[in-house]
Amino acid sequence: MFERFFKILLSISVLSSPSYSFQANSSTLVTDNPKEIIDQVWQIIYREFLDYSGEYKAEEWIKLRKEILSYKYQDSEDAYIAINEMLTKLDDPYTRFLDPKEFNEMRIDTTGELMGVGIQISLDEETNEIIVVSPIEGTPAFFAGIKSKDIIVSIDGEPIKGLSIENTVKLIRGKKGTKVELGIKRENKLLIISLIRDRIEINVVNSRINNTDLGAKIGYLRLKQFNAKSPKEMSLAIKNLERHHPFGYVLDLRSNPGGLLEASIEIARQWINTGIIVSTKTKDGITDIRRAQNRALTNRPVVVIIDEGSASASEILSGAIKDNNRGILVGKKTFGKGLVQSVRSLSDGSGLTVTVAKYLTPSGKDINKNGIEPDISADLVLTDKSKLTNEDLGTFRDSQYVVAENTLLEKYRLESNTNSYKPRESNINFALKKLTKTYQFSYIQTSQE
Repeated sequence: MFERFFKILLSISVLSSPSYSFQANSSTLVTDNPKEIIDQVWQIIYREFLDYSGEYKAEEWIKLRKEILSYKYQDSEDAYIAINEMLTKLDDPYTRFLDPKEFNEMRIDTTGELMGVGIQISLDEETNEIIVVSPIEGTPAFFAGIKSKDIIVSIDGEPIKGLSIENTVKLIRGKKGTKVELGIKRENKLLIISLIRDRIEINVVNSRINNTDLGAKIGYLRLKQFNAKSPKEMSLAIKNLERHHPFGYVLDLRSNPGGLLEASIEIARQWINTGIIVSTKTKDGITDIRRAQNRALTNRPVVVIIDEGSASASEILSGAIKDNNRGILVGKKTFGKGLVQSVRSLSDGSGLTVTVAKYLTPSGKDINKNGIEPDISADLVLTDKSKLTNEDLGTFRDSQYVVAENTLLEKYRLESNTNSYKPRESNINFALKKLTKTYQFSYIQTSQE
């Protein structure tokens, strides 16, 4: 696998799955170049496609090859049209053809830079609507107030009902500094939101030490996305925070739409010393099991915050932490994306993303459409949610963080009678007990509002 994925972060970002796998050009059987590309795609689907919709029939796919290769194609554009028509028969929005320009942009995007408005989108398989997985923090979409689960109904005043993800992407993309207007349906209300396209550079990890009044230090890490930079940034952040000898950690995965599978596995290994991280299952039932490698960077307690915008690779990491009893999950049920796409390069520079597997948590849970439930449910409660700024995340103005920190301190107090961490040796037990009670009161009061 490409290491099995990346969502497509084009001008906007297109959520496809937890992972992609870039692989070499496919061998072909046809000498005529346009037909060669078509046959490459056909062969990849025949060998690797995992059907989860029930629409794929191998015998019909074999018949289709003879039919589609019987036609004459003038150029690559004709072949691309034929490929897209062929792929629609699979009824899988995540198995998609990318022309050379789109495919090159996809490769660039995995480096952590993208051009556009900064949203991850997905195609709802039941309603055929384009939905927002989450805005990318610090981008035009984020500052405009676009939210997870928003439904895009129009672009620049034109309805997009029935439009594919690819065509939606093309309409939203554009030059830096230009405007695009999105029609958003949210809770049966129609909102018109204007956005200015921009180049988006993503620093994927924010970290700091939160000092409590009574001396306990909490390491707070917010991971925004799983791209090629993520494992190194996370490693550096953990090592830096470890120098402060924190009481424990709060790992914030809220509105993290996922990204590279390999990035999620490497980051999981920084938190989990032993055990299974994730397994993938192909159409032939082959399960690839990925494990921790005894090189965790910390063994301090951790609480993970998740929400409806935590998807794919975020679900791999949070599922691994939960199933290995490495930490506690706080927040809301995750998005539920558990399909793996392999990304295959074709001989003319174009590419194909094809669903090849589904992933399972260490306990064998199938995440797709199901999501991961938190151990402790916690709402983001504010009088006006739009008033929660980026700077408020991970502070006492952030009600989910309050619950996470309270849970961290309570777990440590209940499970340990020794003070491996002693910021104030003479009265730490009294301090933590008092602090925990204070946080419990805050949470109960907030939940009742």
